[in-house]
Amino acid sequence: MEPEPDSTKAAAGNRKHLAMLERLSKRTATSSAESPEASPVAAFLSRFAAAKVVAESALSACRSSADDAPASLAAASAAVDDLERLVAEASHSLPPYELRSALAAVSDLRAAHKLAASKILPKKSFSFRNKNKATKNPPQDPPATPQPPPEQPKPTFDAILPGLGFRGRNGATLVKDLRVANEKDGDFTLADLVSCEVYLKGKCRALYIHKLRDCRVFIGPVFGSVLIEDVERCTFVMAAHQIRIHEARATDFYLRARSRPIIEDCSGVRFAPHALKYVGIEEDLRDSGLEEDTGNWANVDDFKWLRAVQSPNWCLVPEEERLPTVDISEVHERDDCN
Repeated sequence: MEPEPDSTKAAAGNRKHLAMLERLSKRTATSSAESPEASPVAAFLSRFAAAKVVAESALSACRSSADDAPASLAAASAAVDDLERLVAEASHSLPPYELRSALAAVSDLRAAHKLAASKILPKKSFSFRNKNKATKNPPQDPPATPQPPPEQPKPTFDAILPGLGFRGRNGATLVKDLRVANEKDGDFTLADLVSCEVYLKGKCRALYIHKLRDCRVFIGPVFGSVLIEDVERCTFVMAAHQIRIHEARATDFYLRARSRPIIEDCSGVRFAPHALKYVGIEEDLRDSGLEEDTGNWANVDDFKWLRAVQSPNWCLVPEEERLPTVDISEVHERDDCN
């Protein structure tokens, strides 16, 4: 039997995360001789385990450091933020189970931080001026049975997703020019949108899309990765280095991608070449390393279809049905991000 990877040993002290690391170790054991370098998923899990220990230690410090509660809470919040950012940056390369497990761990830590803050931060002061006027021998009530703390609600998936964005809209036209936004070249999120049209000009570092229905989305270049989950009857036009699509149904994608798009648990999805235009898009594409059309929009990898024949879950949009190039130059901002 081959020795466990160093990443697994490094995270051995993290009992809650150990099962995930051991499972990954067993999965990759047969191929470790052929690939001496750790896989991206193994590298992420090692970094995630270390960052999670830091966040948990910071939360423990909050509970034991009452004299400096605000600073301890701030440090714990920053540690959880770092862990959340780590998950966001690696989301495009993680299998669905690892991604969901990591997001759940972040939400648990966020809830624990809120609980710690509610217990540590100063509460409304009480007046003791009338204390001496109380009766000397008041009737004694039976001791109350201690109650467990109320269960903290866990943040939803879309609440965890980072960055500027549009969330929770219905029937709206949402426009943002990232070239003049306060968080230029940052992350952007679209979550819980129904029957919306979204126009995003300029470039961003990463794009997260979750739970869209009957939407049309036109996005400027993404010089990092795009993660799309749970979309139905939508149209997306975008360019990115990496695009990963999970649980999409009856949706069209007009793409330019540096790597092959990846789909998982999808059905009825179709692909076509990039078809977006606005004043300055050529410069944005060049700055993002996406000026060349690699043709990868037609080279889709279906991770749930391992046979040699074409996957039945995706196809190309027939030329006669494809969108013409959409020019959004004259579309101006009409809604705020949140």
